[in-house]
Amino acid sequence: MAAVPVPVEESEHRSGPLLDHLARRMRLRSESVLAPLGLRPRHLVALTVLRDSDGISQQGLAGTLQIDGTNVVGLLNDLEAEGLVERRRSPEDRRRHVVSLTGAGTKRLREAECALAAAEEEVLGALEPAERDTLYELLRRATSGRPVNCAEAAVDEPDTAC
Repeated sequence: MAAVPVPVEESEHRSGPLLDHLARRMRLRSESVLAPLGLRPRHLVALTVLRDSDGISQQGLAGTLQIDGTNVVGLLNDLEAEGLVERRRSPEDRRRHVVSLTGAGTKRLREAECALAAAEEEVLGALEPAERDTLYELLRRATSGRPVNCAEAAVDEPDTAC
């Protein structure tokens, strides 16, 4: 038996396509400003985590980034070849590697963040600063772990479900 589609109120105000379009524009612009710095978005995320953690095990980095250990090795190989990170044996456990940002890595991360700020300015240029703050806050709240579908919402908040 085929599933019966749930009736959806027709509306011209669906956010999904607009968010997808905005994300695509931001992603393309971000990639284009990171490329001259020799970085890809995944490199930027790893550098940011390393800056914020002040040294982390390779395994801890893989867990934080939610990527396979093999993939984190490849990512770190890229960054280490550029002199942006260094891996050292942990003094507490010689089987572990501790990864940290180098001075060059800190500098490149700052350059990348400045380039990304300019890209964001370009993409979100139609919004006033207060509107950007509101957009950021709304997006932060929307991604904070609320139910992702109508069935989950019905369990959590039956009176307000789709």
